[in-house]
Formats: sequence, C-alpha cells, structure tokens
Amino acid sequence: MRPAASSSASPSPLRRRTAAVAATLCLVALAGCDDRTAGGAGDPQGESPGAVAETTKAEPVRITTSFTDAASVPIDAPVTVTASGGTLEGVEVTSAEGRLAGDVADGTWTSSAALEPGTDYTIAARAARADGTTVERSRTFHTVDLTLDQQTYPSIAPLQGETVGVGMPVVVTFDLPVTDHALFEKHMSVTSTPAQQGSWYWLNDKEVHWRPHTYWKAGTDVTVDVDVNSLPAGNGIYGQEDREVSFEVGDAHVYKVDAQTHQMQVFNNGTLLRTLPITTGKPGFTTRSGTKVIMEKFAERRMNSETVGINRDSPEAYDIDDVQWAMRVTYSGEFIHAAPWSVGSQGHANVSHGCTGLSTADAGWLYAMSRRGDVVEYTGTDRQMTLENGYGDWNLSRADWKAGSALS
Repeated sequence: MRPAASSSASPSPLRRRTAAVAATLCLVALAGCDDRTAGGAGDPQGESPGAVAETTKAEPVRITTSFTDAASVPIDAPVTVTASGGTLEGVEVTSAEGRLAGDVADGTWTSSAALEPGTDYTIAARAARADGTTVERSRTFHTVDLTLDQQTYPSIAPLQGETVGVGMPVVVTFDLPVTDHALFEKHMSVTSTPAQQGSWYWLNDKEVHWRPHTYWKAGTDVTVDVDVNSLPAGNGIYGQEDREVSFEVGDAHVYKVDAQTHQMQVFNNGTLLRTLPITTGKPGFTTRSGTKVIMEKFAERRMNSETVGINRDSPEAYDIDDVQWAMRVTYSGEFIHAAPWSVGSQGHANVSHGCTGLSTADAGWLYAMSRRGDVVEYTGTDRQMTLENGYGDWNLSRADWKAGSALS
C-alpha cells in the first residue's frame, strides 16, 4: 500500500485558490465597515472623497445703448452706454477721426461731443462683474448719412490773421438757413484780450453779427469760435463744421465826414491827422448819414451807373473803367474814392451820385492807411444809413442791438 501523506506537505492548487478568494472577501467586508464609520450615508458630517462644492454662476454682462438702429444713428442726440449684470467702469467710442469725448456718471456713459454724419464708430466698454471679474464688450454703429443740402456751412469775417479797424463786426454767414437761432447762438462765442462785452444780432436766418458795446480797443486780439458741427439748425438741416478764427484790431481810424461843410476829418487813435476837402451826393443821390464801416478796398475799380439803378440812357449815367483808391462803405454802392473830375467842387459843393470824392492824392493817402473795419461817421444829410446796407451795426443803440440776440 502507499504510505500516508506527511502533515507538512504543500496545499493543493485548488485549496490555494479557495483561500485567496476568502481573504479577498474579508478585505472587502472590512472596507465597507470603515466607510460607514467615517461618515457614510448615515453620517451628517461625512463627505465623499473628491467632491466639489457647487458655486453660483455670475450673471452675464450685457451692454445697452441709446440707439435702436445701429446702421443709422442720429447725430442730434448724445450716445449713451449702460451695463446690466455688472458695474460700468469705462467706455471708449472711437472712429477714424479719433476718440469721441464722454464720461461715466451714475452707471451711464454719455457722449459730450458731436457725432459726425456718415461715420463708423466702435464702442469698447469695460464692466466689473459681481464676482469681481472685469469683462469687455464691444459694439459698432454708423451715423446717418447727410447730403450737402442737409448741412449748413459757416463763413466768418474777419479772416484768420487779418488786422481790422475798430468798427469791424464779427460776421457769420451760413449757406443754408438756420431757424434755431438760440441753439446755434449758445455754441458761438467771441473772446478778446483785453476783454470787451458785446452780443450777437441775427439779421436773418443766414447772417448773424457780433459787435462789442463800443468800438473795439486798438490792439485787441480776438478769437471767434463757431462750434455748430452736427447741431440741428431746423427743418432737417445740421451744422456742417466747427470754425475758429483769430484776428487783431489795429489802430483806431475814425473818419468824420460832414456833408454840409464838405470836409473829412481823419483821426488816428484820437489824434486829428488831416482835414480833407470832399464832395458827397447831390440832390436825388443824397449820401446817407450815420456810421459806416469800410468793407472792401480796390486800388482800381470800374464803376457803372447801371449797378446802382441808373439806366444807361439816363443823363445821369456813367461808366468809368479805372476809378482809383476805391473803398466800399455800403452794399448799395457808396464808396470813398479818387474823383479828379470833381476837384473844383470838393470842399464847396455836393456833386456826386452818393459817393465821397477826394483828389487823387488825398484818396491815395487815405487808402494807404485804411483797412477793412475802419469807421466813417457821416453827418449833414436827411437820409439815414440802415443796418442791412453794409456793416451798419453801429447805427443801432446798445439796447436795440442786444435785443437782436436770440438769447436776450
């Protein structure tokens, strides 16, 4: 018979596999006991390993503007930008022309400069979200397109850098009518050194003048600002462009003409330089009394009676090609000029068609010292100068002049 197996013999492969399975089941059971003890489903203090606490998502930031149609934004109202879901920190609005001025106040950005018509703009806004994050938002828009028939351009006299006389008004002329006088006047200013008070006067919808209360002081520096770009002028018309002009006032030239004595006194800064014999308008062509201002100068000018309403067949007709040293003082055709054909009457009688005639030598001397804006004060006739017939500004009293302002 075969001998019995020894007690130290190795276990069979089947027994080894059975033991290993039993050990594994025991470890799984122990692990399950440890999990419940550390805070499983029944333990209120327990938390599964690797779990993340849930956080509340911040509200998204949205930008709102004052316009609804980004393809055709009107230019007669400011643009505003607001933010929801965050606090607006800054806004930049730019175009090819540069940055549009504006400021943030009480959570709203508002433009403070005029928009240009037919222009593309980009809005870049920054806002702080509730979680402290800064976010950026952008938007583009295009302003309305305007034709030249919808824009009025301001021309200004005097010209940039010009030296003028003490009677020269500031003249702003628009090529299309302005019916909102008050709005435009609020955006037009005249400043001077030394400072002198004055006001605007609207002659009509296309022309407005500014003058000081008394003649300019000699040597004054003046700056005119006409900031009407994109302003609504009324009737669908807008200001076309801002303008700025600076000029200087020269010496105080005041010429006093007496049609009764046929003399002109020439004053420079209050000092009488010379008294010149002159002739003025004969009966039927009476020269106007009042304060006039030299508007234009011509070393030589053709003068034709038809331009002042005298028919070529009239015995009073004239046509002179080369009148020398002519200075216009009215739109209606009054000049100061050389009149060698009337020297015999100068200082004695009025024989002209309304102009002030001098000898060629005297007219040349006066012409050389004169400039646009010099004052000519006429007396001695019963025909009065009017406001619109040239630069007739000084024929109104200070009170009447101020009444012509749209802001008076």
